[in-house]
Amino acid sequence: MPRRALARTVLSSLALVGAVALTACSTAAPEADTAPTTASSASETRVFTHAHGETEIPTSPQRIVVLEPVQLDTAVALGATPVGAAVLNETAGVPAYLGDDAADIEMVGTVAEPSVERIAALAPDLILGTESRHSALYDQLSAVAPTVFMATQSDPWQENVAFVADALGDPDGASELLSAYEERCDEIAEEFGTEGSTAQLIRPRDGILTLYGPTSFAGSTLECAGFTTPERAWEDISLDVSPENVVDASADLVLVTTTDVDDPTTLPAAISDNAAVFPDVHLVDQSFWITGVGPLGGMTVLDDLERILSTR
Repeated sequence: MPRRALARTVLSSLALVGAVALTACSTAAPEADTAPTTASSASETRVFTHAHGETEIPTSPQRIVVLEPVQLDTAVALGATPVGAAVLNETAGVPAYLGDDAADIEMVGTVAEPSVERIAALAPDLILGTESRHSALYDQLSAVAPTVFMATQSDPWQENVAFVADALGDPDGASELLSAYEERCDEIAEEFGTEGSTAQLIRPRDGILTLYGPTSFAGSTLECAGFTTPERAWEDISLDVSPENVVDASADLVLVTTTDVDDPTTLPAAISDNAAVFPDVHLVDQSFWITGVGPLGGMTVLDDLERILSTR
């Protein structure tokens, strides 16, 4: 498979249903006696262990609502497009990088404040959320539909991909998606000789610069592609520095997030005024470098990284 095709592949799990033909005898029985009665796969359930306990969930959920970016990305990648999703920003909506399959997903509020009423209106049969963010809503959500929670959005995102795939009844799908992602990382590392070089993602916001570390989604993807994140006193997945301390953000390759990669004025003055410290700086789209957590987002980031490295 060509590299680009691999990077764009969305692996899905399809259920195969066989039909059984019935042969009627010469003296026909009433229709009610001959019609097969099989349980719908959607009505079959299993007990699923998660961060909030144990919950009986459908083995093949059909109407899924997700409350985290990694849950949205992974569900779409597995071909189980949710009927509803909480988003980071309702004005921005569902991330465009997810493609046409995600265009009709209903928004149910923000990741920080999902709306139970909007979720209930979609009549879901499974809700995915996060204990660290949504624990106060668990009872309300469970009254709507079976609800399962990841422990935290700060866990390594690959582990959360595996959690989502397991909840959706497709654990092998996660392995396939992550293997494709890692193979793409290896290709980029080999092609551009990234080993031994440092890279740093910076997100300007609220007058500060947020640096993302090696356990963050973007940071781990840069490391997967062969780069090393400079050693810093990381506060979980990131670290905030003031513009006055901008030199602390230096690296061989510096990537700065923006909502408009074609507008050079979105590069913070603290960085543009210190060109000697930042000789190789590139604006990148925060809609997938920051919010695109998941296998599809990872592939999109790697595509963008390849574009950048090709122009150096």
